[in-house]
Amino acid sequence: MQEIKKRRIVLASLLKPVNDTRMFEKLGVSLAREYDVHVIGYEGQAPAGASSIAVHSLKPFRRISVARLLRVFTVLWTVLRLRPDVLIVCTHELLWISLAAKGLTGCRVIYDVQENYALNILHSPTFTPLLRPVAAGIVRIKERLSKLWVSLYILAEVGYEKELQFLGKRKVVLENKVRSPQSGVHPPSRKESERDTIHLLFSGTLAETTGVFVAVDVASKLHALDSRIRLVIIGYCAHAGTLHKLKGLLKDKPFVTLQGGDQLVPHTAILDAIQTADFGIVSYPPNPSTIHSTPTKLYEYLAYQLPMLLIDHPAWVARCVPYRAAVVFDPENFDGESTLRALKAGPFYTVPPHNVFWETEENKLFKAIRYVLA
Repeated sequence: MQEIKKRRIVLASLLKPVNDTRMFEKLGVSLAREYDVHVIGYEGQAPAGASSIAVHSLKPFRRISVARLLRVFTVLWTVLRLRPDVLIVCTHELLWISLAAKGLTGCRVIYDVQENYALNILHSPTFTPLLRPVAAGIVRIKERLSKLWVSLYILAEVGYEKELQFLGKRKVVLENKVRSPQSGVHPPSRKESERDTIHLLFSGTLAETTGVFVAVDVASKLHALDSRIRLVIIGYCAHAGTLHKLKGLLKDKPFVTLQGGDQLVPHTAILDAIQTADFGIVSYPPNPSTIHSTPTKLYEYLAYQLPMLLIDHPAWVARCVPYRAAVVFDPENFDGESTLRALKAGPFYTVPPHNVFWETEENKLFKAIRYVLA
């Protein structure tokens, strides 16, 4: 009996690696159960056990370079060669090539809106103050025009429904929840020499806007009160100036360990770090670009029942309160002694967290794809 040919879906990004947590591990792995899935992205190694997904790695390039512009055409050429039924672009930078791909192949286009890019540009130091409104305006115009050819918008945050109302009704929210931990897999154990220490963890993107400097400051104040305090910082820093500042700050702080920095960190390494930590730090400073967002690490810490040292963000605090998952702090009025007492007192996770796992989003994903292909 002849095998029925699966319909093809291509997921594409420019700066995200082919093994990106959302693009590959969530969207890609889920869709591969029913579709022929290909992932295009920055160079990276596909996780083990995902051989059914074809990866197409882009050659390395500098963040600001002509090569970066040329890679856009590499993505387009790859898409034209693959001729997918559905193209999912995971960055605004590929919206124009998605229009070309639709015109040349007839594929349906989905835009996975992982960030409110225009708002991020306005409120981050990536561009100079004069360039920020120009760059943000270009992104927003492009996104508004995309309504002419994009079949569906996937929003990574519930808050984007309010922030991006111009996208209209063709949208579905798929939050950055966590794949359920595999049963029977034993978590990594801590080294014997580290068992008497209190491990704090800052994981994910290393940037001023994600609170890495707040985390270092908080850990330093706690270490001054209790020398057993340790901080592990694990993640990737895209901006050389931020990484230089961070490394300079850590020179006289031997109790802080940096993993990654200028190198991409496999998501499995971050999950290992979560399982060997005592507390995770969520310390995003107040910023209009994150006010309606929920950090992926918040879902990860909840899923693995890692107690948190959580900045006083009302929506995030409300999400953690039912499970006694966090000790809340205010960086402007930080009380190290009371915070330390609260961390040591517990108990945490008196109720197991729910509504934090990707499986609830997966059903919505398949429904969305069937809608687009209908």
